[in-house]
Amino acid sequence: MSENSSSHLHNEVFGQAGDWAGVVGRLPEFAAKLPRPGARVAVIGCGTSFYMAQAYATLREQAGLGETDAFAATEARLSRAYDEVLAITRSGTTTEVVDLLQQVSERGIPTVAIVATPGTPVTEVADEVVVLPEVDEKSVVQTRFATSTLALLRASLGEDLGGAIADARAVLAESEDDALTGLGDAEQVTFVGRGWTVGLAEEAALKLRESAQFWSESYPAMEYRHGPISIAAPGRVVWALGEVPDGLREQVEAAGAWFESRPVDALAELVRVHRLCLLKARQQGLDADNPRNLTRSVILTESAARA
Repeated sequence: MSENSSSHLHNEVFGQAGDWAGVVGRLPEFAAKLPRPGARVAVIGCGTSFYMAQAYATLREQAGLGETDAFAATEARLSRAYDEVLAITRSGTTTEVVDLLQQVSERGIPTVAIVATPGTPVTEVADEVVVLPEVDEKSVVQTRFATSTLALLRASLGEDLGGAIADARAVLAESEDDALTGLGDAEQVTFVGRGWTVGLAEEAALKLRESAQFWSESYPAMEYRHGPISIAAPGRVVWALGEVPDGLREQVEAAGAWFESRPVDALAELVRVHRLCLLKARQQGLDADNPRNLTRSVILTESAARA
């Protein structure tokens, strides 16, 4: 079967390199709204947005721009002394994020939200809003909003995203066979990362579970040998996003598993994972735009929100 270019997910995946370039070009519009250098910042989100928050938090601290913590919205420990709170939410309607921003606002902590959809509840409660409607999505599975948001945030830290964009264009220009050599027939994939790419590894595993109901896991790369390597075997894959610890490839291959890694920007590697999601969903005869049991946004009833 060939790639199905009619799905929303396919079109959103294949537009990402241009999306990043467009969003990064808008940085001057948004720079004053984003966290100030030196501020102690909490970054919140749910699901994919939480994993992007993890990646950004690590990069911001590594850049020496201030202590930065990432939290799933329901697990945020905001009793600590944060100067600002940044929320990431594609829909702007996620109950846990709306509720948390309201609580933070009542305490007088400045808030900013990055959203794809204007006029949503989050935009009403956040003090500042960055709206990126050009990277909103029709597929329930989130790809380009998340990666474009992280591209924008990386640029705000002073990174040059030119290399990442070029790497993504190259990934998208490859044939499916070349992009996914050794991956298409895998029965299981484990993603590993280090530093900021731990969040990307979490996101990569989530994408395969969502889009293709596929067995995937994720771990910090140095933790992988502390137990999870026990499932490495022929027919299974370990895919490193970013830095590869010394000896890991050799240990994985000795177990008979396929080790996957490319010396490119890890955000572009996530785009290659998105291509695997499209392939695996197609192999299973699934509608990748509408995954089982999922909706575009989690909006809880009052009783569920209190649980």
